[in-house]
Amino acid sequence: MPRKTAVQTSIRMARRIWKNISQEALIRLREIATQHDFSVDAGDLIYLHNGWYVTHTGLIGLARRKRCSGIHVEAVDSLCDSAAGRFVLKATVLPSKGSSGFVGYGDADPSNVSPLVRGAEMRVAETRAVNRALRKAYGIGICSVEEIGSVPTPIEKLPSQSAHGNGNGNGNATSPKVRDRLCQIIRQHKLDPELVKAYAVDFCGTKTLREASREQVENFVHQLADWAEKDRNALVCQLNSYLGQKEGAA
Repeated sequence: MPRKTAVQTSIRMARRIWKNISQEALIRLREIATQHDFSVDAGDLIYLHNGWYVTHTGLIGLARRKRCSGIHVEAVDSLCDSAAGRFVLKATVLPSKGSSGFVGYGDADPSNVSPLVRGAEMRVAETRAVNRALRKAYGIGICSVEEIGSVPTPIEKLPSQSAHGNGNGNGNATSPKVRDRLCQIIRQHKLDPELVKAYAVDFCGTKTLREASREQVENFVHQLADWAEKDRNALVCQLNSYLGQKEGAA
């Protein structure tokens, strides 16, 4: 679609997803989307902590549109420790044939990745390295979301059961085991954690997930896993119905 129409679509989508987004942020979105042909609905940009971040998807799409000549990635062996899950990778982006290339480094270890991708530190490091090199090659001034380290999802932010009693009554019932299972389902089926949380609150019939009983949360996790296995597309449609609550979910 024409660039102007695409930018307007991104602004409408941003308003729909992030209900409390400021006018300044929308102006900034217009600038970024116009300059680099990034799209919110395509997943190229994310609004987080009152700022815009480009995604790996957005950067790879930009490289394709710019007819990037190649991307070379290699491990920096002297800085890697596979036993500790620590990896440092070097990426070189060649925007055109004959280019000397733009270099970017990415590191990852258990301390700076989300628990959802724990064990995949080498792949995270590769993504971060490629992102940095692409941002240099194409003059992207905003950071990529994959570079900012561990950003707890709404589910991960919930304290463990031990912090709020033993799970009886309405104390926080999300024990480590149940929470880990929920995170596993989200990761396995690539679900939006914020939408899952909004759905969980609705399913449990409480104002916040913290107020749900352990039995309610366990029933929700069981139902979510079963639905994801049998008909993920239908589940995603159900989750998308909570888009309007994404920012306001407790």
